Amino acid sequence: MASQPQSLVRPRPKWLKPFGSEANWGDAIFRALTLLFGLCVVAILGGIALQMLKAYRLSLQAFGWGFITSNAWNPIQDQFGALPFIFGTVVSSLLALSLAVPISLGIAVFLTELCPAWLKNPVAFLIELLAAVPSVVYGLWGIFALAPWMREVVEPALASTLGFLPLFQGPSQGFGMLTGAVILAIMITPTISSVCREVLNAVPGTLREGSYALGATRWETLRTVILPFARSGLVGASILGLGRALGETMAITMVIGNRPEISSSLFAPSYTMASVIANEFTEATGDLYLSALAEIGFLLFIVTLLLNIIARALVWRVARLPEGGRL
Repeated sequence: MASQPQSLVRPRPKWLKPFGSEANWGDAIFRALTLLFGLCVVAILGGIALQMLKAYRLSLQAFGWGFITSNAWNPIQDQFGALPFIFGTVVSSLLALSLAVPISLGIAVFLTELCPAWLKNPVAFLIELLAAVPSVVYGLWGIFALAPWMREVVEPALASTLGFLPLFQGPSQGFGMLTGAVILAIMITPTISSVCREVLNAVPGTLREGSYALGATRWETLRTVILPFARSGLVGASILGLGRALGETMAITMVIGNRPEISSSLFAPSYTMASVIANEFTEATGDLYLSALAEIGFLLFIVTLLLNIIARALVWRVARLPEGGRL
């Protein structure tokens, strides 16, 4: 009687069961190492949070939760409040995002759907080159070119046409919230447009061909097929741009006016959390002053984290929809 053929696959050792589904010790070690690398990122993030918590303990004891809701910022009298900086950071970033997303999406649609083949690579290269410009160069350009143009052309035009709105009232100074948002929008446009272009390029060609075969025009194909299919990726591109805007320091510091006040006018100077830390950290000689700046840094960390959680929740919501589904 012929013997039964033995299996060529070796049985998985029992000691590897706690490490997952790996079939040998090499895969198990690789899995453990990659897990360790991932945990290192979490540990670094937790270490940053703990260090900032330790640094702002004095400020928390002195002001409590009122530090977040207070408008006061007077280092001479040791009076500190973070509300103007939170307001300036959130408003400037969201305004920059509202300006940059339509432009970036238009650039991505042009490069993927409408641009001639001979022009596509040069235009894409020039747009991506904007991301390599240092932020201090953007700031200098904002001081000498953007701010005078905003003061002499844009802000008077907005005041004359939309001056009945509180957003566009007040003197035209050139340095203020609107100028800071514009320069942030310019800086995040290359990032958003590049990611949007890759997302649109990843849309299967069969969807375009099927839409054209059914008689749809190019605009109808873009509106009803391509953009709904790529919506989650486009939201992700916006998240990357928002992250860049929230953390930007030098460029917006040079043009936003650096005044810790809350104003309903976009022409008025403002301040951001990153800017106040960069401007005043070297001048902070008192322990309470340093602790207040550390608490602002922790708040910037929290604001960035919360906004990204909200944006990630939106991405998950879109991802759960069927392909091409609408919100």
